[in-house]
Amino acid sequence: MPVAVLLIVLAALYRVLPTLDLSLSNFSPVMAIAFCGAVYFRNRWMWLVPFAALSLSDVYINWFYAREFGFHWPVSGFIARTACFAAALGIGAWVARRKSWLNLLNGGLLGAILFYLVTNTQSWAADAFYAKTLAGWWQALTVGHPEYPPTVYFFRNTLFGDLMFTGLFAGIMEWIARRRGEPSLLDDEEAEPEEDAEEKPVEVEAK
Repeated sequence: MPVAVLLIVLAALYRVLPTLDLSLSNFSPVMAIAFCGAVYFRNRWMWLVPFAALSLSDVYINWFYAREFGFHWPVSGFIARTACFAAALGIGAWVARRKSWLNLLNGGLLGAILFYLVTNTQSWAADAFYAKTLAGWWQALTVGHPEYPPTVYFFRNTLFGDLMFTGLFAGIMEWIARRRGEPSLLDDEEAEPEEDAEEKPVEVEAK
């Protein structure tokens, strides 16, 4: 429980950084916690950590945007973000059955790309500012609103944040395993020992 509370607090604090500097938007450990939590934690109650951090930080961020820009996040945005975190859990559960450093990297990349595409597509569909055309969708993915930093910068932050926090999370778990004298948690399972070769009968030459 203390670990879960600490993760919630840290994730929520990191997620509200954009209220200090908009260029830090999407630089958050929440997706990485969702993904790595499914990879490492067998207690599935811990999987609720990113959703708690999401809900807590959404309340403050929504209030901040309403105060500073007169903009409220729609409910569809919360649904889209929640769906992305649920997908990250699914990706993590898949990696948990096929643990390797390569799969961990690929899972982190896939989660970042999925979050970028889903959340910006939702913004394009719900925001009247964007033309409901392919060009409008592309604008939502790349430029976004002129009063905000370009959307592609948010993707850069998402990608960098997810990979950095995934690596940090995995590194800490590996360090803990090493301190306990346990094998690496991400090593491929050792191949089963081959069965001893059947002893061949020794032919005795007649003298």
